[in-house]
Amino acid sequence: MTPSPPGAPDPASDRRPGPPSRPSPDTSGAPRTHTPLGSSAGASSALRRSLASALLADVDRLTDRAVDDIRAHSGAYASDDPVTRADLWAICRDNLLRALEDFGGLAPTGGDFEGAARETGRRRAEQGVPLDTVLQAYRRGGRILWQVMAEHLRTRAGRAADSRDLELDVAGAVWETIDRYSVAMADAYRLGQLELQNRQDTRRAALFEALLDGRADDPAVASAAAVALGVPAQDRYVVVVATQDPAAPPHPAPVLEAQGLWSFWRPRSGRYAGIVRLPRRDTPAGRAPAPPGALLDPALRRLLDALRERTGATAGVSPEFERLDHAGRALRLAEQTLRTLPAGSGEAAVFDARLAEVLLSGRPDIAERIVTVNLGPVLVTGGERTALLTTLRVWLDHGCSASRAAELLYCHRNTVLNRIGRVAELTGRSSESGEARLGWALALRALAYVGLPDAPGATPTAVEPSGPGGAEHDAYGT
Repeated sequence: MTPSPPGAPDPASDRRPGPPSRPSPDTSGAPRTHTPLGSSAGASSALRRSLASALLADVDRLTDRAVDDIRAHSGAYASDDPVTRADLWAICRDNLLRALEDFGGLAPTGGDFEGAARETGRRRAEQGVPLDTVLQAYRRGGRILWQVMAEHLRTRAGRAADSRDLELDVAGAVWETIDRYSVAMADAYRLGQLELQNRQDTRRAALFEALLDGRADDPAVASAAAVALGVPAQDRYVVVVATQDPAAPPHPAPVLEAQGLWSFWRPRSGRYAGIVRLPRRDTPAGRAPAPPGALLDPALRRLLDALRERTGATAGVSPEFERLDHAGRALRLAEQTLRTLPAGSGEAAVFDARLAEVLLSGRPDIAERIVTVNLGPVLVTGGERTALLTTLRVWLDHGCSASRAAELLYCHRNTVLNRIGRVAELTGRSSESGEARLGWALALRALAYVGLPDAPGATPTAVEPSGPGGAEHDAYGT
């Protein structure tokens, strides 16, 4: 017969006829800690030490059994991706070794007792294994550990009939150890997730800045940015630059996500810059896509509506581009669009709809000359100026129709014709001339860029914040 482990209860002392003896009542009045029947703190510790020593002697076979059970009950671990069997085996062995040493009150052979659990949590978080899957593996490993211990308990020499409470006490200690290790692993997993998220956010932001700064000409940078952002390197994209107006939300990402539009944003010099991914166009079979500017794409219209109605931010939108490495150029065009919009207006516009304004805002000297050549005499008419400029703008904006302009201005058609005739007389141009109409239209748009914000339709545009090493732009974007 196998000798009893050191410190185990003497079998002869446990074999008594009749019921087991109980401790005599405590008459001192002091509270007593309940001691399980047939056991003592010393006997429990000795049994735990004996069990731990026995299992540690065959820890590799115990690890094989635990690994096989985990893989049999978890498709994630059975797939070998991202956790290989060798990886699982090594970490299982380390966890079992530390848990048995802790359970048995033995000196640790390497590091602190819970170090293996914390390393497991950190490693699995980095590998992207769900926490529930890792906790299930811990439960499976704990179950195997208890099964092996139960086998030893059933076959140990001198096992007495009245030692059941002692064995239950050991069982409770096993599951307490497993629970503590599971908590340590889960805490480390969550901390690892936060650290990983912070690293990912930092990397994502750095690669996004590389795109906007035009450093994505390197294919490796563009590819890494696409992976970090979780979008294809080639798709339908626009860049949006939005001012941080007081009434606007921190950034438009949640608003656009609710509209089915993916976006990524970062603050830049008092504004927010973002890349927005547009859904693919649905073009009927056999029909070529509409050329740029022919009709506003529904997805782009949805983007503009969301920016105007749900964010309140004044925003410039670049032309559409297909490759992420073109984001730097798109950013410059979006910024130019923003400079043409009235500051704090909450207006959103796409670059292609503001081409004349972009040209005029970029060259204030030319804008001033366009105004002088085409509308100079009208601007010095004093009391007539506002009526003449307002009528000219409405007339041009509505197909040069005197009837339509009269309806909108609440005046007679002849009044419109007389005012347009007066503009033609003052400028020395024919109202029937296409060149004259073009010159007048450009001059009306240029008014905002030459210091005449009180002219009809001429509203001061957004201020461009100064960038690193750059000068502050004035109210007209110059």
